[in-house]
Amino acid sequence: MVSFPILSSIIITPLIGAIIALFVKGEEKAISKNLRELALWTSLVELVLVIILIIQFDYNNSAFQFIEKKGILNKFSISYHLGVDAISLIFILLTTFLFPFCFFYTKLSIKFRTREFVIAMLFLEALTIGVFCSLDIVLFYIFFESLLIPMFLIIGIWGGKNRIFSSFKFFLYTLAGSVFFLISIIFMAYTSNTTSIVELDNYYFDVYIQKWLWFGMFLSFAIKVPMWPFHTWLPDAHVEAPTIGSMILAGILLKVGGFAFLRISLPILPEASSYFSTFVVFLSAIAVVYTSLVAFAQTDIKKLIAYSSVAHMGYVTAGIFSLTEIGIQGSLFQMISHGIVSAGLFLSIGILYERTGSRILKDYNLLIKSMPIFSVLFIILVLSSVGLPGTSGFIGELLVVLGIFKNFLIFGIFVSTGIILGAIYMMSLVRKIIFTIDKDIIETALIDLKGLEISLMLCLVAFTLLLGLYPNIILGFTEISTINLLTNFK
Repeated sequence: MVSFPILSSIIITPLIGAIIALFVKGEEKAISKNLRELALWTSLVELVLVIILIIQFDYNNSAFQFIEKKGILNKFSISYHLGVDAISLIFILLTTFLFPFCFFYTKLSIKFRTREFVIAMLFLEALTIGVFCSLDIVLFYIFFESLLIPMFLIIGIWGGKNRIFSSFKFFLYTLAGSVFFLISIIFMAYTSNTTSIVELDNYYFDVYIQKWLWFGMFLSFAIKVPMWPFHTWLPDAHVEAPTIGSMILAGILLKVGGFAFLRISLPILPEASSYFSTFVVFLSAIAVVYTSLVAFAQTDIKKLIAYSSVAHMGYVTAGIFSLTEIGIQGSLFQMISHGIVSAGLFLSIGILYERTGSRILKDYNLLIKSMPIFSVLFIILVLSSVGLPGTSGFIGELLVVLGIFKNFLIFGIFVSTGIILGAIYMMSLVRKIIFTIDKDIIETALIDLKGLEISLMLCLVAFTLLLGLYPNIILGFTEISTINLLTNFK
C-alpha cells in the first residue's frame, strides 16, 4: 500500500493548479489556451492518483483505508482526519472522471475570464474530493458548505440572463439548511467529546436526541440532494448555469447530499434513520411522480432534464432509506449512473445551444437528418435515463425498486410508476426534436458533432453501456461496505 499521503495529495493537486493559474502570463488568446491545458493536465493527474488509490485499495476490507490524521484544535478534538471506504472511493472516481470532460469542453464553451473559471473549477474539484474523504465531522462540514462558493461564482459569472437571481437563490437556499446541520454537529461534539465520524459511529445517542439530530441534518442534506419539496432551486440553477456548471452540478454535487446520508445519518443515528425511513421514502415517491409530471410540461429542454434529475435522485433517497442491502446498492449504482448520464444529457443540450442559442423544444425538429451522429448518441443517453435494459440506468432503478418493495410495498408501486412517466417525457423529447418535422417550422439544419464533441459524448455513452452490461464493476466493489453500513439495523 502507498506510504505517502495520497488523499491529501488528491485534495491539494487542484489547489496547486489553481495557484499556478494565477501566474500564467502572455497574450489573451495564448493565456486561455495555456490555462485550459493546465486545468486539463491537473485533472488528469488527479485521475491517475485515484487510479493508484483503487489499485492499492483492499476490496475485502470494510474499514476505512489510507487514514491520515493530524490534530488541529486538540482542545475541541477537531482533527484533519481523512480516509476512504468503497462507498467514498466510487464518488471520488466519479469526480475525477467527469472533471477532465469539463475541461476539454471549456475550449468550446468558455469565451471570457478563462483564468477565473479554471481557478473556480479547480477549487470546486478539491472541495468535492474533500467531502468524500473527510472522517472528521467538522472538516466534513467545512468542505460540504465551501462547495457553495465556487458553484455560486460559476453560475453568477458565466451563467445566463437571470444568472444573478439563480446564483443567489442557489446559495441562500442551500446555505439555510446548513445552520441546522451546524447546530447538530456542535451538540454531538459537546455530548460525545469527539468530532471523529469513526468514533461517533460507535457512540450511542438517546433515541429522542437522535431524532432531533437527524432532523437537523436532514434539512441540510435534503436541500443538497435535492428532495421534494426542497428542490425548487435546482431547475433555476441548471437553466442559468453554463453547460459545464450543469454537468458538475448534476453529475457530482447532487450526490453529496446522498453521500451525507450514507456517511453520517445512517451510521451515527441508526434508530432515528429507521424511525424516519417511511417519511423519507414517502417524500421520495412524491418526488419521482410529481417532478416527472412537471418535467413533461416543460418547453425548455434544459429545465426538463433538470426536473428529471430531481426524479432520479428520488430513487436514490428511497433506496437509501429502504434500509436494505439491495436498495442501498441500487442507490449507489443509481448515483454513479445518473452522474454519467446527466452529464451527457447536459453536454448534449449545451452542444445544441452553442449552435442555435436556444433551448426551447419547438426550435428543433428532425435533427436525425442534419445531426445523425448526435442523434444516435443522444438517444442512447436518453434510453439509459429511462432505464432500458443493457444500460446503467436499468440496473440502478431495478435494484432500488426491489429494495423498496421489501419494506414499503405501496410506495414501491408509486416509485415504479416513475419509470413509466420517465419513459413518456424523455421519449417525447426525442420524438419532438429528433424525428418530428413541423410543416409550419423551417427544418432545423445544424452542423453535426465535430471531433472533440464526438469523443466526449462517445466516451460517456460507452461507460453507460459498460456499467449496464457489467454492473458488478460497481456492485462487487461496494458490497462489503454496504453490508457493514447495515450492521446497526439488524
